[in-house]
Amino acid sequence: MLTTDLLVEGVHFARTTASFEDIGYKSAAANLSDIAAMGASPDYALVSLAIPSSLTPSDIHRFYRGFMMACRPYGVHLVGGDTSSSYQDLFVNITLTGSVAAGRAIMRDGARAGDLLYVTGTLGDSLAGLKLLSSRKRAKTRSMRSIGETRLIRRHLRPSPRVEIGHLLSAHRLATAAIDVSDGLSGDLRHICTQSGVGVEVDAQALPLSSELRTYAHVHAMDPVAIALQGGEDYELLFTVSPRNRAKLLERCRQMTCPVSCIGIIRPKTFGVRLKDRAGAMRRLPQVSYRHFQAVSQRREVS
Repeated sequence: MLTTDLLVEGVHFARTTASFEDIGYKSAAANLSDIAAMGASPDYALVSLAIPSSLTPSDIHRFYRGFMMACRPYGVHLVGGDTSSSYQDLFVNITLTGSVAAGRAIMRDGARAGDLLYVTGTLGDSLAGLKLLSSRKRAKTRSMRSIGETRLIRRHLRPSPRVEIGHLLSAHRLATAAIDVSDGLSGDLRHICTQSGVGVEVDAQALPLSSELRTYAHVHAMDPVAIALQGGEDYELLFTVSPRNRAKLLERCRQMTCPVSCIGIIRPKTFGVRLKDRAGAMRRLPQVSYRHFQAVSQRREVS
């Protein structure tokens, strides 16, 4: 298996809100998550950098320190890459290889009507962390942040790729389709629906929301469900499971520290992509997640 990601300063991260260790860590985590979504085990990494003259060798060493901090727990070896100069911004391109047993790779086109829709962990934390980092009202120093705010920020800067669960889904043939939540639930879910030729019903009440996100949303008069639907870069796994494998999935996942939540059901294509709200009413699920190639002024800046 192969995956590659290009991260651009000012689009995917900002040096004003992320350390070089953070940037390195997150660039690795994004690719590890892609490998996890295919049910594979990560093996080898290639890193290519375009480096502005304003950076020092120490800055680059810190980037690699963060990168390997994310890779080392999975036995990933850094085997090469390339470097170039850049006029102004830092560009990071990662290529990661992974391996999976023949016939066990999880794709995006296997979901069928009647399958159950699951997600790992919690949703929306990364976006809340980004908003905290990017707020113009950053009068608080780091020492003055609440524990909840610190956890949300860490979820944004140091996401946890779900490699172990991806491997479990593959090894026991539990998932019919999977993707990682990188651009946001409302958008990434559509990739599965489009490639599988299905619709989906998502239950707003079932979305896993952390207590930290709920507190953040309450303080800022926001809807935590809306944040969960929009927020990307949680790097949780979104996957479908045949009803006959539900008990097996839950039994296997009891061995994992990361919880899984059933948040919906796959429907026929004619059903469309719909959300059942808290009152039980069904409405079309809008695509509010990140979209590539929008005008620069509309892009969200990630740190």
